[in-house]
Amino acid sequence: MDLMSEGIRGMRTGAVGSRVIRQSGAWGLRFPAFAGSGFHFVLHGSCWLITEDQEPVALKPGDVVLTSSGAAHGLSHAPAALQDLPPLELGPFPPAPGPFDFEFLCGAYRLDHGQVPQYLRALPDLIVVSPDADRLPGLLALAELLRVDTSVKGLGTGATLPALLDLIVVQTLRQWHDQHDAAARWPKTEDPVIGGVLRMVHEDPGRSWTVGGLSEAAGMSRTAFTRRFTAEVGRPPMAYLISCRLGHGARLLRETDATLATIARRTGYSSEFAFSSAFRREYGMSPTSFRRTPTELGA
Repeated sequence: MDLMSEGIRGMRTGAVGSRVIRQSGAWGLRFPAFAGSGFHFVLHGSCWLITEDQEPVALKPGDVVLTSSGAAHGLSHAPAALQDLPPLELGPFPPAPGPFDFEFLCGAYRLDHGQVPQYLRALPDLIVVSPDADRLPGLLALAELLRVDTSVKGLGTGATLPALLDLIVVQTLRQWHDQHDAAARWPKTEDPVIGGVLRMVHEDPGRSWTVGGLSEAAGMSRTAFTRRFTAEVGRPPMAYLISCRLGHGARLLRETDATLATIARRTGYSSEFAFSSAFRREYGMSPTSFRRTPTELGA
């Protein structure tokens, strides 16, 4: 299984949005922490990326900042303290008219329910990539398509917006992984045994997995396996499996017309009732309500 694709598909269970922002003179914006992932693509001018505990990073046109799991950060015309920057006013506002010194494109997946997928949580909080135009010539073209699509908001935006966000994030992560091969392992574990178990779970979340079956696949006793898995992943095996199954179910709810009974079977639940009960505990709403929730920010 392509685990990058799996992680990005998991973000589609949230709402997506995009916005062009223009600034002039002395300016700064703070982006509070949020449940989700997003990016900034510098279109024109230069600025500084501001974080809570790292030195400011200079950005130039074409640079992409990826917020893998919604960490707080800021952008500013000059180095500054994050807490001194005014928070961005959220909403589908059009870019400011008239001359400007700096222009950037924002894209985001926001999760009101559930968690950011493990793949994205395992990455650094903020990733800065200067695209290689020779290797990834399409990234600038994708940014321009998203800028136009965001400005026009015509028919079909509900389909084009998530597709363009996906493509930009994939292209950015491909280059980052190429440049940071040692850090590109997923899930975030140096343990090849636990990594192999995680891969099996993600390849077939609907299988009738048990702690006994997973520990047998790992060649370990139940007790030793549970202790080792929890130490590496941060959650016990069954808690991780449930989260993986329900995340897969959430994607099926958003991306297919499959019945709840079908989704229950495909995610390893014995009945529609069992799936619905588990889903409500994880996402805070019924599967039916989740399926009806708008997927475009501002919709």
